[in-house]
Amino acid sequence: MKMNRRDFVKAASAATAVGLAGVPHIALANAKKVVVVGGGTGGGTAAKYIKRLDSSIDVTIVEPNDAYYTCYFSNEVIGGERDLDSIRVDYEGLKANGIKFVKDSATAIEKGVVKTAGGTDVPFDRCVVAPGIELLYDKIEGYSAEAAQKIPHAWKAGEQTSNLRKQLEEMPDGGTFVMAAPPNPFRCPPGPYERASLVANYFKHHKPKSKVIILDAKQKFSKQGLFTQAWEKFYGYGTDDSMIDWNPAPDGKVVSVDPDGKKLVIGELEDEMTADVINLIPPQRAGAVAQASNLADDSGWCPVDQKTFESTLVPGVHVIGDACIAGKMPKSGYAANSQGKVCAAAVVAMLNEGEVGTPSYVNTCYSIPAPDWGISVAAVYKLGADGKIAGVPGAGGLTPMDASEEAHRREVEYAYSWYKNIVDDIFN
Repeated sequence: MKMNRRDFVKAASAATAVGLAGVPHIALANAKKVVVVGGGTGGGTAAKYIKRLDSSIDVTIVEPNDAYYTCYFSNEVIGGERDLDSIRVDYEGLKANGIKFVKDSATAIEKGVVKTAGGTDVPFDRCVVAPGIELLYDKIEGYSAEAAQKIPHAWKAGEQTSNLRKQLEEMPDGGTFVMAAPPNPFRCPPGPYERASLVANYFKHHKPKSKVIILDAKQKFSKQGLFTQAWEKFYGYGTDDSMIDWNPAPDGKVVSVDPDGKKLVIGELEDEMTADVINLIPPQRAGAVAQASNLADDSGWCPVDQKTFESTLVPGVHVIGDACIAGKMPKSGYAANSQGKVCAAAVVAMLNEGEVGTPSYVNTCYSIPAPDWGISVAAVYKLGADGKIAGVPGAGGLTPMDASEEAHRREVEYAYSWYKNIVDDIFN
């Protein structure tokens, strides 16, 4: 590792601040209108930083909810390490920054207008779309939004998070928890494996006869070596007494589900499996409004000019966060935050008929496989000659496999500090 996690985050934040400081603040004679669709990590960041860079711009967020539950750290709620309120963020801070809200769901984006479910038309000069993901229930036979009440995905934090936690609490000791991880690409690549770890930790202390089974649509996953090391240390992975079993594709791919019978059909041989609690995370694509507005291509995700995040399919509309195709950047909370700032700078420059600067991008992702045992990956990105976002060689790093227990403990401290800082950065 070239630098520790704390130093990296400090350096990344400083670099972002310098980059944004270079954007000229130009007051417009007639206020321009920017509408941001989605009040999550990416949307909140873009709205706040557009307003900060040019206070004369009229910024409105279209968002149906009164509060946002962060996906990051929701696994700690599921594992019983924190409560749901600890990941709840309201919008009062953004409102205090002069940002307006339309409490409604965006259904479509047409030329110069965001349309809502309630029949409101919200006009814009430029639009930033941060719709997150749409869960493709129909890719798994028997699964649906209704079935997710019995077989939760918990991949959108909030009610689903509480639902899965409640099922784990009610599960008998000696029961089986099955978690099905989705195929690439999907939101938060290390997330399923952190979740499995923290459920195993809960079982270890409260239901020690229970078992975690991971069914995976892939043959490898993010931070696999580091997770495997933690599983071996804390949960007996690789032994006859392991609390965690990982079953990769093709045998681990879920074909169908019976929500009432808590049954799964898996693999090419279509074996049947029964569990006490099932957490089924389906395949994903860009959020529904992106699909309805022709912002997504055949991949299900949104192609963008990776310098400005303006859609390559719909001029005047920018797409950020999980929904967009952003080169080598993962679909993570910190990536969405970084993209929101880059997009904000580009939007302000374009509205003021100024020059769009050359951006840089950052990502840091923490995972906590066990209490006081953290792991992380960090990266810096630049715009390549082909116009695609690429990693900067030698920048960032990964927690070493031979890290000390003290180093892992510090990673947890950095993770908690990172959470507080990113929430403050976006929403306050």
